[in-house]
Amino acid sequence: MSTSLANHFLIAMPSMKDNNFDRSVIYLCEHHVQGSVGLIVNQPMEFSLQLVFDQLKITSKFPEKNQAPLLFGGPNQPERGFVVHRPMGKWRSSLFLRDDVTVTTSNDIIRAMANNKGPKDALVTLGFAGWNSEQLEKEIMDNSWLVCPFNDELLYDVPFAERWEYAGKLLGININELSPYTGHA
Repeated sequence: MSTSLANHFLIAMPSMKDNNFDRSVIYLCEHHVQGSVGLIVNQPMEFSLQLVFDQLKITSKFPEKNQAPLLFGGPNQPERGFVVHRPMGKWRSSLFLRDDVTVTTSNDIIRAMANNKGPKDALVTLGFAGWNSEQLEKEIMDNSWLVCPFNDELLYDVPFAERWEYAGKLLGININELSPYTGHA
């Protein structure tokens, strides 16, 4: 592998058959010889952040925090939470990925969010998407994914329901006009 795709987005092609990834946009956190890890950033779950607060026995006095969306981050380890946010902050377990993206897995950030002291721009996901060595490259070659450069608006500002189409537009395409059938010439 010559170029890392970390800090890029993967856009599911219309031909994607796996229901976990249908019309998904994935922020790729890691991409190296051993494999890849990403978080789906456009699939709100039927539950809100209140579920996480309840599990951690946290009471928030801020109704908007209780109702914040909880995202399906991927099918792997769905019990594990990830907070994608900016800025860095002083959380116990954070991975700094770029100036405007940090992923934190410690509960201290959730407690701060419940008390309206967390990062302004944050997504909370449960689970992650993972690929073994060279698996993602094969899926890209098989036309399962488009690769999109990082865009902070896509990660933090665009409404979830619009992210898949928006990501396509960043590449100059109308993703809805792509064929659901794949092939190689």
